[in-house]
Amino acid sequence: MKEVLLPIRIEALPEGGFLATSDELPGLVAQGRTLAETVEIAQDVARKLVESYREHGDPLPQAFLKSRISGVNVRIPVTVS
Repeated sequence: MKEVLLPIRIEALPEGGFLATSDELPGLVAQGRTLAETVEIAQDVARKLVESYREHGDPLPQAFLKSRISGVNVRIPVTVS
């Protein structure tokens, strides 16, 4: 297994809590009460999305596998095989 650093964007929600999304991995949406909880949920969602790509024989998005820095707020490690 290898790990990639996945750029995610985290924003504070007006009603409280945080929302994480990623332009690099479509479908990644995670919401938590705290920043740490949001990152943890985002990692779990990313792992599950990668597993789904693998199970269905779909290639991972190319942007997901590239290391890009522009517009990145946070990078989280995600294990991929």
